[in-house]
Amino acid sequence: MKAPFSYIEAFDRNIGWLTEWEQLALRGKRIAIAGMGGVGGVHLLTLARFGIGAFHIADFDRFDIVNFNRQIGATIDTIGRPKVDVLAEMALAINPELRLTRFESGINDDNIDAFLDGVDVFVDGFDFFEIEIRSRVYARCAERGIPALCAAPIGMGAGCLAFLPGKMTFEDYFCFAGKTENERFLRFLIGLAPKGLHRAYLVEPSAIDLPGRKGPSTGASCQICAGITAVNAVKLLLRRGVVQAAPHHHHYDAYRNKLVVSRLPRGLNGPWQRVKLAIARRLYEAARTRTSAPPATAPRTAIEDILNYARWAPSPGNAQPWRFTFTGASSLIVEIAPGEREPTLLAAGMLVENLRIAASARGFRMAWRDASQGGASQGRASLGGASLEEGARLAVHFSRDDSTAPDPLFSHLTTRGVDRRPYRLRRLTVAEKSALAEALGAAFTLEWHETPAARWRLARLATGATRLMLGEPAAVAAEAARIDWDHARSPERVPAAALGLGWLGRKIGRAAPSRLPQGAVRAGLRLASFRLETLPILASAAGFVVRRAASAEDHGAVALIAAGAALQRFWLTAARLGLGMQPLMRLLTLARRASASGEAAQAAFARAFRAAIGAPEDLLFIGRIGEVRGTSVAARATRLGLDALIVAREDTALPERHPDALADLPVS
Repeated sequence: MKAPFSYIEAFDRNIGWLTEWEQLALRGKRIAIAGMGGVGGVHLLTLARFGIGAFHIADFDRFDIVNFNRQIGATIDTIGRPKVDVLAEMALAINPELRLTRFESGINDDNIDAFLDGVDVFVDGFDFFEIEIRSRVYARCAERGIPALCAAPIGMGAGCLAFLPGKMTFEDYFCFAGKTENERFLRFLIGLAPKGLHRAYLVEPSAIDLPGRKGPSTGASCQICAGITAVNAVKLLLRRGVVQAAPHHHHYDAYRNKLVVSRLPRGLNGPWQRVKLAIARRLYEAARTRTSAPPATAPRTAIEDILNYARWAPSPGNAQPWRFTFTGASSLIVEIAPGEREPTLLAAGMLVENLRIAASARGFRMAWRDASQGGASQGRASLGGASLEEGARLAVHFSRDDSTAPDPLFSHLTTRGVDRRPYRLRRLTVAEKSALAEALGAAFTLEWHETPAARWRLARLATGATRLMLGEPAAVAAEAARIDWDHARSPERVPAAALGLGWLGRKIGRAAPSRLPQGAVRAGLRLASFRLETLPILASAAGFVVRRAASAEDHGAVALIAAGAALQRFWLTAARLGLGMQPLMRLLTLARRASASGEAAQAAFARAFRAAIGAPEDLLFIGRIGEVRGTSVAARATRLGLDALIVAREDTALPERHPDALADLPVS
């Protein structure tokens, strides 16, 4: 039996900020809200909790899964249902006495007047891209003397405008007349956020697709919009307090902790606003060509979701030497491409560890075996007989296990990366070192090179290795081919910006080394190696060396895969601790080659390496580590999407969207 509803009791806690008679007055007010999606739905529920008595609500759309990140009415149970019906039910569950008029076909020229009849305030909840009908509704509000409020979710904040009777109109502010659709979109965005506070943390500009009518959003910003709009609406309804009308504009950004108030007396026709629009056009086009879009195809099954996380495993030069072939709904073959033996097998081990960790978050156990030679299961394969020049094959199987707990490292699978920036100089704590050593396991020993003198020796070795290995134009050209010189995100190569190369370095790097004088190549190499090797190593907490323990000196393929898995746990643990890490494997590669070389410079390097670090044959990994400065790096090597990595899917591996949700994930 439902409890009886009492308006007075339901909204009694508003009293104090409102008087008793003001609360009762709100019961007789009517607000029109166009759109029941991201902001519109939250507008309705927030205003309903203020005790507003009547609403006109309009929306023609139905809920879908793409609405989940921001729309308050979007749930598994409401997919496919009309938004206006779902939000009406939610509002009536707050106040059963609400007088709701639904406009189930949205707003059009035939029903604008009916939508605005008897309305005290209009609240804009239209989709960002609905410019035409939005403009007509604002124009009709101006003609009828109805206050109109707009709060748009911009970044992780809100851009707010009020268009009040007798003040600047919507068209006078945005100046849409005679403009193309894309130009109107840009004008709307610039007008909503004249100061552009959000641009500082827009990490994926390509997600803004104006022609495709798509852009990023957050539920948090929708909530901020609703709070601001509800307060302004109540002030207008009660004629209490000041609501600054256009040309004033307010932009509050929670991410930047900033509030700015702008005043554009001529709207977007002002001279400075015209300059900003011209710049915005150029930046928008440049951003769309400079960055990569997110993977186009979402995982279709629970196992594909595991692969979607596992594919972020590191590999030399972002080569991603693996492809997946399904042999059943929960089984697949991982094809490892031919390549240099040890780096390739270490990378394969890192992938295997990612598969295990990602599987744990979906409630699965993972086992693998050698499919090249028909080896044993449970990861105890014997790949020693397989020629890496011909590649390798791993058979992987996932089995449901409800007792499997999500690995605490899961949340770092996609954010772990190579951080080539300078780190803080503070030494690692005992607890941090212990956690890193524990992640590696007893089969490996961890040595620290953390004094200034030790870091200087390591920096000299790394710098010398780079200059020796890239001393000829042909070697430089080969290295340049592994770099993406144009994009900040690259799915198959390493972006130049992620290497720390500035504008001048990228410009020189784009030039074909064969067309440059050899002296210029060497001079550029010396400068680049000092900038990218010497200085970062000196600006670190420590260098480190991973050795095989005396009891684990097996250099076979299985041991290398196991070592790669241990190194990945080490790297992910560093990410969990907030530490940046950069491999320094070039100097280890050269030390091994130089030991067998008769060339004087390489022999001298080998002697210096042994004196400073030890025998290269005993080493597994070298890198630098430290507490990161500032925020995450925007430029990074991304990964190929599932469609490129999955070679073949069997019909049994493609049921309809998998019903399982991710397991509850631990907070790290």
